[in-house]
Amino acid sequence: MKRLKPPSPNLSAGFTLIELMVVIVILGILAGLIVPRIMGRPDEAKQLKAKMQIESIETALKLYRLDNGSYPSTDQGLEALVTEPDTPPVPRKWREGGYLEKGRVPVDPWGHNFVYLSPGVHNDYDIASYGADGVSGGDGKNTDINSWEIE
Repeated sequence: MKRLKPPSPNLSAGFTLIELMVVIVILGILAGLIVPRIMGRPDEAKQLKAKMQIESIETALKLYRLDNGSYPSTDQGLEALVTEPDTPPVPRKWREGGYLEKGRVPVDPWGHNFVYLSPGVHNDYDIASYGADGVSGGDGKNTDINSWEIE
């Protein structure tokens, strides 16, 4: 009968200090290359969020129009999507609870109110976010996000 030997202790188990140092240096190099690229993206993320918010508002406006026959006027503003307007044109069948989730009109990612015109210059209505500076025009992080330019 063959007898199995107990495993012998392996003296080379684990990592050496040099191996750990090499891994740490490689991770440092990768972080040095990747982090600067990621850090330049917050403005792009905010612009994408503004586009998504505008699309969400557009969906709510379409539901409002289906129920009431027209979009809220510029004077009624986007507030008409969360609070029943009492100024003309008064909605015929305003939906109880409103048309936007959370019962409030969102602000753009920079904390500014969206600009709403109805009738709009470009479409039946226009929605815009003026970017980080909150002023019409600009480029980079101050680029305007406009409903008529979103595909």
